[in-house]
Amino acid sequence: MTKQEEIQKLKEEKDAVILAHYYVRPEIQEIADYIGDSYFLSKKAVDLPHRTIVFCGVSFMGESAKLLNPLKTVLMPDAEADCPMAHMVLRETIEKAREQYEDLAVVCYINSTAEIKSWSDVSVTSANAVQIVKNLPNQNILFIPDRNLAHFVAEQVPEKQFVFNEGYCPIHENMRAEELRELKQQHPSAKILVHPECSQEVLALADYIGSTSGIIEYAKASRDKAFIIGTESGVRYALQQAREDAEFFFPRTEPICTDMKRITLDKVIDALRHGTYEVNMNNGQADDAAKRTLTRMLELAT
Repeated sequence: MTKQEEIQKLKEEKDAVILAHYYVRPEIQEIADYIGDSYFLSKKAVDLPHRTIVFCGVSFMGESAKLLNPLKTVLMPDAEADCPMAHMVLRETIEKAREQYEDLAVVCYINSTAEIKSWSDVSVTSANAVQIVKNLPNQNILFIPDRNLAHFVAEQVPEKQFVFNEGYCPIHENMRAEELRELKQQHPSAKILVHPECSQEVLALADYIGSTSGIIEYAKASRDKAFIIGTESGVRYALQQAREDAEFFFPRTEPICTDMKRITLDKVIDALRHGTYEVNMNNGQADDAAKRTLTRMLELAT
């Protein structure tokens, strides 16, 4: 029996479903029931009838799935898979902003811990942040934790005032504009598609700026045959599935999230067989507050 066959057998025995982020290894995306970005997977987790969710991603994703599905078992194949940016905000930053601005909404990127969500008013993803900020009645916005996504949203919603935090995604922050320019010189007809977690210097080069799913949809719908991709390289699998006729070029310093790559087939098998690394949320009112930010996101993004 192959590992893939064993996973299928265990899924049926455990009434389990596998959710995978676009940044995990190709072999994990191949065995997943649903692949997507944070927004798609958050919505999907609520709708699924299965008793067990195996979340192939990083810790904040498992937390979000558990908050939205408290009666289901949520398993993480690797307990150490984390997101550095998810921790990059201090509570005093939020408290200070609330004191300074009466009409303030704390908008929390879903790439954050449940504790940080509990300090906030609404969660967002890169796919829906602009829409949700526009729909909020508040004039003042503290956007946490990512500064790059915050500046991108602020440019799309100039009628509101933004307060910025200094968090960032190390993978996107380290993407270099000069490497994208090199690729553009080598492939002058290629369109540059980048994630809004990148720096403003990188965003300035882009033909399209959007979430991971947005980048895939753009490439899928485009008549172009060459694309320069400014996001984590795990998206290559979905891009190639969507456009077998196209070429995709990544920066010379390949953007790799080592935390996402921690997920392996053996770890998925262990999670299914032994129920390893179950996500448990036991913080009472804090968990309720964190869940409200997610349910409000789903409401405001419809």
